[in-house]
Amino acid sequence: MPLHPEAEPFVARAREQFPDLGGEVTDAATARRLSAARSSRRPRPEVERTEDRLIPGSYGVEVPVRIHWPSTATALPVIVYFHGGGWVLGDLDSHDGLARTMANAAEAIVISVDYRLAPEHRYPAAVEDAYSATVWAAEHAAELGGDATRLVVAGDSAGGNLAAVTALQCQERGTPDLAFQLLIYPITDHDFTTESYVDSSLDCMLTKQHMTWFWDEYAPDLEVRDHPHASPLRADDLTGLPPAHVLTVGMDPLRTEGRRYAERLKEAGVPTSTQHCPGLFHGFAPDSEQIPVAAEAMRELFAVLRAALG
Repeated sequence: MPLHPEAEPFVARAREQFPDLGGEVTDAATARRLSAARSSRRPRPEVERTEDRLIPGSYGVEVPVRIHWPSTATALPVIVYFHGGGWVLGDLDSHDGLARTMANAAEAIVISVDYRLAPEHRYPAAVEDAYSATVWAAEHAAELGGDATRLVVAGDSAGGNLAAVTALQCQERGTPDLAFQLLIYPITDHDFTTESYVDSSLDCMLTKQHMTWFWDEYAPDLEVRDHPHASPLRADDLTGLPPAHVLTVGMDPLRTEGRRYAERLKEAGVPTSTQHCPGLFHGFAPDSEQIPVAAEAMRELFAVLRAALG
C-alpha cells in the first residue's frame, strides 16, 4: 500500500530537511539531535493549565511528568501518556503538542511521563517509571481534579509498548485499576521477520535498521527481550486486561505485531477495537495536524477514547 497522497509531501520534506533520516544510526546523541530538530517544529495547542512536577519512582528515582488540564472542570478522566522514540529518543517537549491535543480532544487530564531512556538506562528502567507514574496518577487523581475510576494508559510506538506493559503489570499486581488502554502503532515484539518488516521501506519513516538499533540500545540481551514486560505479545495470558483500542498504519514495520496484539487481546476476551490507517506512516501522530488524512485519523481515535470514558 503506497503512502496516501496527502502524506507524500510531508515525507518528502522530512527526507529533504533531514537527509540522514533513513541512514545508519550510530549513537544516541546523534539520533537525539535529529529527533529534537524535527520535533521543535511541532505546534503546541493551548490548554487550560500545564504544570511540571517530579513524582516518586522506584528505588528513590524521581520521574519528571508534565500535567495538562483541558478545563477547570473536576472529576475528569486521567490519561497517563508515554511518548514514542524507541525507548531512546523523545521527552516531555517532543510530544508535548500531542499530549495537549489529547487533553483537549478527550476532555481529560493528561500526565505525560518523561521516563528514563536507553542506553543510559536500559530495560526495565522505563517500565518501572511507567508503572510508578500510573500508580501515582491513581493515588493523586482526586487531588488533580480527576476521576481515578477513569484511569487510562496511552502511548505511541515505544510509548505504546510501555502502555501495554503497564496494563499487564497492573493486572499482575492487582493495582491500580485501569479503565482503558490506548495503543498507537505499538511495539509489542522483537521479531524482525514479520510480513510488515519484510515489506517496509523508507516511506515508513521507521526502518528495520532503526528498530534493530533501538532494541540493541534498550534490551541487548535476547532472553530479556522475550519477557512480556519487554515484548507483551509474548505474554502467556492476556485475560482480564482493560479494554483497548489499537491503531496501526500501513507504512510501518510494526504493523503486523500491532495487529497480532489486538487479535490476542480479542481472543482473551478483552474488549478491543482496532483502527487501521493504510496510507499513513509510523510516527505520524505528533505531526498529524500537518496532514489532513492524519488529522482525521486522530479525530477518530479521540472519539473512540471519549466514548470509552463516557
